[in-house]
Amino acid sequence: MFYAQLLTLFPEFFDSPLSCSIPSRAIAAGIVSVETIQIRDFATDKHHKVDDSPYGGGPGMLMKPEPVVASIRAAREKHPDTHVVMLTPSGARFTQAKALEFTEKPGITLLSGRYEGFDERICDYVDEELSLGDYVLSGGEPAALCVLDAVIRLLPDVLGSPESAVLDSFTEEGILDWPHYTRPELFEGKGVPEVLLSGNHAEIGKWRRAQAIQRSKNRD
Repeated sequence: MFYAQLLTLFPEFFDSPLSCSIPSRAIAAGIVSVETIQIRDFATDKHHKVDDSPYGGGPGMLMKPEPVVASIRAAREKHPDTHVVMLTPSGARFTQAKALEFTEKPGITLLSGRYEGFDERICDYVDEELSLGDYVLSGGEPAALCVLDAVIRLLPDVLGSPESAVLDSFTEEGILDWPHYTRPELFEGKGVPEVLLSGNHAEIGKWRRAQAIQRSKNRD
């Protein structure tokens, strides 16, 4: 069974997304286990403080190293083989290839930050830093959820058709998926490309690949 540990200040953030659709089915089937770990539980002062102002001044607060590192150590104690990933705007870009790489591990631990980010020294205790893109979220939880969802759907036996994951956008050579059509054949004056109605699978394959390449070029 693949496992995921989510280090967060807001465990409830994950309740609804993980209770429906593909992640829910994967958990129910015993293909993946997901556990949230409350970082605040590892704060040692009476107020359970997890943030403080930055040295040198500046706006906002930073997550303190003590409770965060303690939560990472707790995660590693439960799963010594875990791969700890920090979600941060300064991390490397998360990709489909990275999601596939994670499926080859026994499990992952995803660390979500809040406020203005992490004390830099926390970086020494993680294995990897990842970002969804060049924008800032209110916290790492949405990014962690995206990473987790991308990984879960690639695990064996999660999707009804294994081919669905193989043919996903970005899986082959990093290109986007081709356009898809279903019934009705005519919708508000717009039809389905004739090649898809031809039954000629070789020609359909050529058309799909050409469309995927062109779509990828158009969206660069």
